[in-house]
Amino acid sequence: MRTRTASIAALALVSAFAHEALAQEATTQEQAQIQVPPITVTAPTASLTVPSAKDAEQQINKTPGGVEIVPAERYLDGRATTIKDMLDYTPGVWVQSKYGQEDSKLVIRGSGLSRNFHLRGIRLLQDGSPINLADGSGDFQELDPLAEQYIEVYKGANALRYGAMTLGGAINFVSPTGRSNPGFATRVYGGSYNTLGEQGAAGFSEGPWDAWMSLTNLSSNGFRQQSNQNLTRFNGNVGAQVGSNAETRFFLSGNQIRQQIPGSLTQQQFWTGPQQGPLANILQNTRRDIDSFRFANSTVIDFDSDSLTLQGFVKSKYLFHPLTFAVIDNNALDWGVTGQYKGSRQIAGYRNDFIGGINVFAGTNRNKQFVNNFGVPGALTNDVTEQSSSVELYGENWFYVVPTLSFVTGVQFSWANRALTDNYLVNGNDSGMRTYFEANPKIGALWEPRKDLQFFANVSRASEPPTWSELNPSVAPGFANLAPQTSWTAEIGTRGKIGTNLGWDLSIYRSWVRDELQLLVVPGFGGSGIAVNIPATIHQGVELGLNGTAWESQGGDRVTGRLALTYGDYRFDNNPIYGNNQLPGAPPFYFQAEARYTTTSGFYIGPNIEWVPQGYYVDNVNNPAFMTTPYALLGAKAGYTGFKGVEIFLDARNLTNTMYMSNVNVIGNANAASQLYNPGNGASIFAGIQARF
Repeated sequence: MRTRTASIAALALVSAFAHEALAQEATTQEQAQIQVPPITVTAPTASLTVPSAKDAEQQINKTPGGVEIVPAERYLDGRATTIKDMLDYTPGVWVQSKYGQEDSKLVIRGSGLSRNFHLRGIRLLQDGSPINLADGSGDFQELDPLAEQYIEVYKGANALRYGAMTLGGAINFVSPTGRSNPGFATRVYGGSYNTLGEQGAAGFSEGPWDAWMSLTNLSSNGFRQQSNQNLTRFNGNVGAQVGSNAETRFFLSGNQIRQQIPGSLTQQQFWTGPQQGPLANILQNTRRDIDSFRFANSTVIDFDSDSLTLQGFVKSKYLFHPLTFAVIDNNALDWGVTGQYKGSRQIAGYRNDFIGGINVFAGTNRNKQFVNNFGVPGALTNDVTEQSSSVELYGENWFYVVPTLSFVTGVQFSWANRALTDNYLVNGNDSGMRTYFEANPKIGALWEPRKDLQFFANVSRASEPPTWSELNPSVAPGFANLAPQTSWTAEIGTRGKIGTNLGWDLSIYRSWVRDELQLLVVPGFGGSGIAVNIPATIHQGVELGLNGTAWESQGGDRVTGRLALTYGDYRFDNNPIYGNNQLPGAPPFYFQAEARYTTTSGFYIGPNIEWVPQGYYVDNVNNPAFMTTPYALLGAKAGYTGFKGVEIFLDARNLTNTMYMSNVNVIGNANAASQLYNPGNGASIFAGIQARF
């Protein structure tokens, strides 16, 4: 019944959008005749190093492929604690919280399907500089949803804008500045599971100078046993303009993260008590404690129609990570420098835009393992130094055969080195080194027959060297013989809008992947695994987003809505063991929709739904006995913005208290003892208030 109701609601919402869009289009000529007196607005000087969301959208829409801008306002009207909160309603992005508020599984176009820790296949950036470790792996704990102005999502090879060529693409989190967010702001919120969060932020600008800073704290007991957490995060930046065509900005962040890990459950444990944590996790006090510091600089110099951007960063990260089988103790130091030149020229009378750049990244991680004596390190069992370095040269070119049609070509050359030094020779010498070199071309076209209407297509190659959790797995230390993952992707799509009543974003893609890196759980090691290369796989899917106004009264009250549909078909390609079985780890269909009634007085209320209509496999043999189950989660948001500078919100989730499997680990062949399942949160409610002055 929930499935039929969700389908009917979605169709009704789309129908209402289309009806109003046609009505809006029919009155375009009449509206164009209205004479509007000119209005002069004085605004602060824009930042060169941190473009506004509007400028970023204009730039990103030059991409002949799936991209999106997510303004922070889209998620700040509710609980905003996880990367899932930030990226909900983004088509093509499947993200689910694993436990607590911060650890998550993120999949774009089948990237990292098997990875339930240390993200792979997607480059995470903060203000254009990577926050991944130097080996390409990434985590979410240090991302603060309250310290972002907007988010840029580049799917697949569309991330060439930052020199990235991976199957999943890149996500750039962009900070507020003293120019975009002047004044003071505070936010207090709380709710289920003893959740309490606070933020204090301030921004100012004076002449060529501006500054912004934010301090946040989040604590929660979590839905499950052994999932307490406390996170304190600082983010800030200081910018200085030099004349009218140059700006430099310094970024600083620091994080103290204390997070327990409840562990994954067997299927029987899930159905009998989803809030439990396995006994081993409780006795061994499994957790992830992080202390990190990051310093970065971005400098932009404009030369008429050209610009030069230079960036650099250094990041230190200490990880204390008791697991059921060992205590992981890591000290990592990463650094990088990048340069990018953008320009526009006339070639034989035709417009030609281009970007060229270089990325240099490096890092060293001292990785130690100890016996876990109930959460306290015991005897040393392994000690290695992991060194990663890479150089990327890239370029992208737009040649306009007519003003509305551009052909886009690009290429990335990447060189990556992984070197392991074994400092603990009691069990033999596991030292090793490997170098990877790849060339990744791209070709595409972008046609814009009118304003706010685009059609695009592209073909691209991507490559990803193994990360250290694949090359040197904790459960079997050494230097694994793994090939880099490569892929070719073909994509077509369209995006646009009709007035304010209907906006859409549609991408259809197919990827031919070679040597896909899959991390298979090793039983008895708490979700840790060993990586293998799959010779050939197919990833294909559809990403659809709709948004707009379904109804508006003469007085200005309105009903708006948005929906996102992600369809992904990921499977083996004539595998000698698994044939054309589906790859485990993510649902084939993922649907989110929201409707909202908003009054001119500032009150809003509306329901939302998250729907997975079909379960998915957890193992390569596709055993139906251990599949996840379909689910539909009903939620609602309400709030009031009628007070000057003050907003109040209420965010209710999973109102029917549905039991569901949020995400899973994967294994070759599951059985009743396989601890693979991570339960989603039960019914919960959160409320908060934020003020700007």
